[in-house]
Amino acid sequence: MSMSSQKPLLYQELAERIADLIRHGTYPPGERLSSVRQASRQNGVSISTVLQAYSLLESQGFVEARPQSGYYVCVRLEERLPEPETSSPQRDPSLISLHELVMRLMHDSTNPELVQLGAALPTIDSQMTQKINRIIANIARQKGNDAHQYQFPPGLEALRIQIARRAVSAGCNLFPSDILITSGGVDAIDLCLHAICSPGDIVAIESPSYFGTLQILEVHGLRALEIPTHPRDGISLDALEFAIEHNPIRAVMVIANFNNPLGSLMPDEKKEALVNLLAKHDIPLIENDVSGEIYFGEKRPVVCKSFDTKGLVMLLSSFSKNISPGLRIGWVAPGRYRSEVEWLKFTLSASSPTLPQMAIAEFLESGGYDQYMRRIRREYARNVKLMSDAVMRYFPEGTRSTRPSGGFVLWVQLPENVDSLELYGMALQGKITLAPGHVFSATYQFSNFIRLNAAAFDYTTERAIERLGAMVVELAARR
Repeated sequence: MSMSSQKPLLYQELAERIADLIRHGTYPPGERLSSVRQASRQNGVSISTVLQAYSLLESQGFVEARPQSGYYVCVRLEERLPEPETSSPQRDPSLISLHELVMRLMHDSTNPELVQLGAALPTIDSQMTQKINRIIANIARQKGNDAHQYQFPPGLEALRIQIARRAVSAGCNLFPSDILITSGGVDAIDLCLHAICSPGDIVAIESPSYFGTLQILEVHGLRALEIPTHPRDGISLDALEFAIEHNPIRAVMVIANFNNPLGSLMPDEKKEALVNLLAKHDIPLIENDVSGEIYFGEKRPVVCKSFDTKGLVMLLSSFSKNISPGLRIGWVAPGRYRSEVEWLKFTLSASSPTLPQMAIAEFLESGGYDQYMRRIRREYARNVKLMSDAVMRYFPEGTRSTRPSGGFVLWVQLPENVDSLELYGMALQGKITLAPGHVFSATYQFSNFIRLNAAAFDYTTERAIERLGAMVVELAARR
């Protein structure tokens, strides 16, 4: 009997049946397949047969295995939306005036009647919050009055020790004395700008940039110089070098690991080149690593600070995206500007809340944080992929989308004739909120872009994406 006429083995038959279900949409991209045990019972075969079938499907590119999560249907590269192109902002620095639209977005984010796709709010995990609440209750009982005293700058030593230990995985050798506790990441950015800039100074930023950063620049009366930024690799160093040669740039601000809204990840060699470029010109770098722990790959990406030899990199982060935004705890390692930042922190706000500092320090030390982060990374990776797939299904031709490798936001480029502010108004009428691209540029560069929050994805979210897609189709047809 020839090889071609041999009957397929049992695991091959099972693999082909599942592949056929995937081809015909029973299992759409991003969908989790039945667990090995469930598939064994459903198909009346052994666990080893299911494992062989899933392994074959994985080798054929139909599914992917996610550690401690299961098997998921792959999104094939040829089926993914094209990425947005590298941004091309105006070359002149500009003052910023976005606060009215930003405040409207923030008010929408508190409206329980809206499907929340606008503000980049993390998933509030009930298991994690229960642990934090128990820690807070225990601290309140055990520490008594100590939990109600000021923790003057630089902040709680136990927390600074934990942050310094975690910085090792990001390529940084920090001492607890290098670190200052702040009231969230926004407070850290504000302190850094206070320490090194004066009104009218030029700050080079990525394009697009997180609108919270733009708001702080506006408050300080600083001029933003937007630098072209690639949706996957980050800020253009050639464009930045040109800008430095033609403008008196006082500081540079980047989110090297998972930019908001792009989700871009700057390669290590590019981070090193950025640090060296700025060191050559003695320009400080404010590095926001707020999403650095939310990576989808095998290991945590290093920070620009790891290449700093002159103390010019002011590394900051917070626990708002990965533990709780309500606790309002962040931190900064300001390098050579530590004394100025510490003095400013004391002068402007005296200290950050003591009880949340104690609670986060204990959560980090106990190991509960690492366990939680392993789970939440898998969840965010899944949800970003599911939202990307939904945008691909429901949005019209001409749509582009980023491919984040961390964080939980998706940056979507709409067909050229669609205005995202008009879409924002229509979406609100349909009980959906989103972030129009206008707020991510000092000069309104991204009128046909939107940012979507993909921290959560369920049936309601998918139906909201479907309705948004129909609105985009309608707007494109009108024009």
